[in-house]
Amino acid sequence: MSVRNRFGSAAAIALMTTVSAVLLSACGPDNADPGATAAPGTSAPGAAASGTAAPGGATHSGSPAPGRKEVNGTTVANHLTISTGTRNVAMNGTIVDFGSVVRDLAWSPDGKKVVFVGDSGDLMTANPDGTGKATLAKHPDGEEWSHPTWQHADKGPSGGAVPNETERYNNIVFTAKKAGVLRLAKVPAKGGGVEDVTPSNSEGGDNANVPQPPQTGNTWANAGGGHAEIAYANTPTNEVYIYDDYLRASTQDLGKGSQPALSPDGGQIVFVRAVNGHDHLFTRSTDHDRKAEKDLTPSATTDFTEPAWSPDGKTVAARTPDGIDTVPADGSAAPTQVSTIPGLPVYRP
Repeated sequence: MSVRNRFGSAAAIALMTTVSAVLLSACGPDNADPGATAAPGTSAPGAAASGTAAPGGATHSGSPAPGRKEVNGTTVANHLTISTGTRNVAMNGTIVDFGSVVRDLAWSPDGKKVVFVGDSGDLMTANPDGTGKATLAKHPDGEEWSHPTWQHADKGPSGGAVPNETERYNNIVFTAKKAGVLRLAKVPAKGGGVEDVTPSNSEGGDNANVPQPPQTGNTWANAGGGHAEIAYANTPTNEVYIYDDYLRASTQDLGKGSQPALSPDGGQIVFVRAVNGHDHLFTRSTDHDRKAEKDLTPSATTDFTEPAWSPDGKTVAARTPDGIDTVPADGSAAPTQVSTIPGLPVYRP
């Protein structure tokens, strides 16, 4: 069953964390000590983790089958991290307790900060060990925020540096939902006022016949590359777009799909599309050549969702009902499960 474009799905996920280099023993919620807590940046054996799954994700029990070992799968070498919608985040082969719920974690371009949706639904930032938590922006009553991403510009269109532009594009872009209406919004990463992101298309100048992208129904922003472009999905049309306003406003429709993610160099995009009853992962170039589109999971017998690129652009991680799989970005091999921890995969730069 497809899980694309699903928001607000709840999962009671409990992670028992006996720390080891790669393997963690897992116990079900019945064995967890609900009163056990740990200071931010540490992991307390027996600590119960509560919260909801990342928007767009499948619902999981959070416990492997009896007698089955839980594989962490995150290492310093592979840069993979997994936010579970609880206070626990898997990284570096262990579990970091942030001391509060962490939903939809995303990394800063330099890997020194994280941004996430916290307990109260506000945008929060913190250090990688969970310390230094701060509220970046408070959500208005009746509005739900999800899936923040760090927009940045460290290169111009020609690949050179962008003097005086770094701060202009140092923003957190996220999904805002109010009265059932989805839109994209942003806030400066250093704090400030929240404003709507309004995708537009200036190609053709004042030509009134130039189609303009939809302003509502937009979600799942991802600001990869380094040119301030933003990939996102539109739910009513089930289309994937890239919005770039670095030189002039331009929005490109990349076709059917959802949950897009831009490669580190901005030259490729991975997204989810339903095929024969399952969610598959597709990649293609971000130019207008759709012949380059490739199904990374042609033999899928499960759903692959919430994809993320490795920092070197060679690997794509995705969520499945059983944890996290990785697959070569060129499609040269079948997906391989690397973690049994269900959650949102994201790589640390």
